[in-house]
Amino acid sequence: MKSRIRRRFPRKESQLGFQIAPMIDVVFVILLFFMVAAGNARMENALNTQLPGGATEINLPDDVVIRIAEDGQVYLNDEPQDHPERKDLKELADGVLQLKQASDSAGTSLLVTIEAEEQAKYERVVDVLDALTRAKVRDVTFMAGAFE
Repeated sequence: MKSRIRRRFPRKESQLGFQIAPMIDVVFVILLFFMVAAGNARMENALNTQLPGGATEINLPDDVVIRIAEDGQVYLNDEPQDHPERKDLKELADGVLQLKQASDSAGTSLLVTIEAEEQAKYERVVDVLDALTRAKVRDVTFMAGAFE
């Protein structure tokens, strides 16, 4: 029998390394795709739609919150007004009057909410109501419950 002798020749190792050129080509193709696709995009505000039903304008009332603290300090929309010892609350009346005039000129009504802390004196609530009367405010509500 003949035996075949195989000779093993040392193989030359080739160094392939990291090929960056094909990756750059792929990135440019993706970039080109998105640039072309962005040209066909429509802006959302460019689509004018009409909803069914009649459009009616609703004038919501301007909401003003007057808070009365336990120490007698009065806050108009979280801004302190007058001194806690002043009974006439002129600064509060003037501020509410300006808000009332602004809401009247805008064609809305002014809604005042009075929030009194649990230990606030009733006399101070009456002082606030007197100031609202001087400012010619008619829509007043009271908030019941604890502050947060």
